[in-house]
Amino acid sequence: MCLPVLNGSVVTNEYMKEDFFIKIETWHKPDMGTQENVHCLDPNVWKTVEVVHIDIADRSQVEPADYKADEDPSIFQSIKTKRGPLGPNWKKELANSEDCPRMCAYKLVTIKFRWWGLQNKVENFIQKQEKRIFTNFHRQLFCWIDKWIGLTMEDIRRMEDETQKELEALRNQGHVRGTSAANDE
Repeated sequence: MCLPVLNGSVVTNEYMKEDFFIKIETWHKPDMGTQENVHCLDPNVWKTVEVVHIDIADRSQVEPADYKADEDPSIFQSIKTKRGPLGPNWKKELANSEDCPRMCAYKLVTIKFRWWGLQNKVENFIQKQEKRIFTNFHRQLFCWIDKWIGLTMEDIRRMEDETQKELEALRNQGHVRGTSAANDE
């Protein structure tokens, strides 16, 4: 059954108006990423979708500049949950496990960049960067499990408020930080 996506983000640009947007829609499902067309796209649209699988334990999917040993699921082991390290067959092992929870984040990234001569190049570049961001984020999420497992909603709301204040202070300083684009042609 298809329901509207409740978790999504849209990025636009005032200068380009309706000629540019990035839309990210996410479904979290308790499975191993085996569902087809989880976003219930029209069959003609679904035929045009490129499905990209991310393996958080596969270091070859990580840009060399992004690699951090303390965020590598193939060497990390949780003290609290005893999960990890994730070996090359971790997905098969998890699929055969009855007692370990699982979740897949199905992300649908839609990009529109209508600018003659640059459209395909920019759209492909953005798709590559989105995969990079998702890969790094989910690797971090796994390796930071001991920091977040067991948190209450009250704990999470307090952390969100603290983070919002920290981000506002950083914005006011004007110092730019974060992910920069990978070296691409």
